[in-house]
Amino acid sequence: MKRKFQSITSRLWSAAALVVIIGIWQVAASAGLVPGYMLPSPVEVVQALITDFPLLMEHAKVTLAEAFLGLFCGVVLGFVMAVIMDRFDRLYQALYPLIVVTQTIPTVAIAPLLVLWFGYEMLPKVILIVIVTFFPVTVGLLNGFRSADRDMINLLRSMGAGRVQIFRYIKLPGAMGQFFSSLRISASYSVVGAVISEWLGGFNGLGVYMTRVKKAFAFDKMFAVILLISVISLVLMKLVDLLQKKCMAWEQTEEKH
Repeated sequence: MKRKFQSITSRLWSAAALVVIIGIWQVAASAGLVPGYMLPSPVEVVQALITDFPLLMEHAKVTLAEAFLGLFCGVVLGFVMAVIMDRFDRLYQALYPLIVVTQTIPTVAIAPLLVLWFGYEMLPKVILIVIVTFFPVTVGLLNGFRSADRDMINLLRSMGAGRVQIFRYIKLPGAMGQFFSSLRISASYSVVGAVISEWLGGFNGLGVYMTRVKKAFAFDKMFAVILLISVISLVLMKLVDLLQKKCMAWEQTEEKH
């Protein structure tokens, strides 16, 4: 009960802070403290969002298709890489530094090369999303696998359990918390990665829409897209939370007791 009350209080404070920020933004824009072409008011942003909502939904379908496909491939790749590197220490020593290096290269620098190599269709966008999403999953799962209870592992070994049984009953359940934490990050990265890749080439998508309205100096529409992207990312993270509750039902039982 106390934890629930603290959660509600925290959300109320967050909502209050957001309202204050939006209020200051509206006052600054209405008073002309910031030129309208540089910072449109929240009211103008919402109006642009409502006016262009059908068109935004058409572009959002393309971006979400790219994001979901790239996220799925990134999660699968991250899971496989984590399992392999946990199983073979030599591969861990060889691959882990390379995986870290892939994250030091800015996505904006990779995107033009992918467009040059694979064209303007969906493939280069999905590849970029895979690059930015597999790393959190790989690292999160690896940390989870390697932090497994050694006493429990030794106990199962003394009972004749093999590597598969140890992985299934000890390592995998113990790493689920880290996995879903990483998946939240990857889910938000997938949308951002899709939009960044669409900036540099494409025919549809929220990134393409942003490029067009930027050239037209329609900054109210630019902010409307940013708002929509933020909402989509928050929804995806919430879906991950719901999936975690379904897959880790034992945590809910422990909290009740």
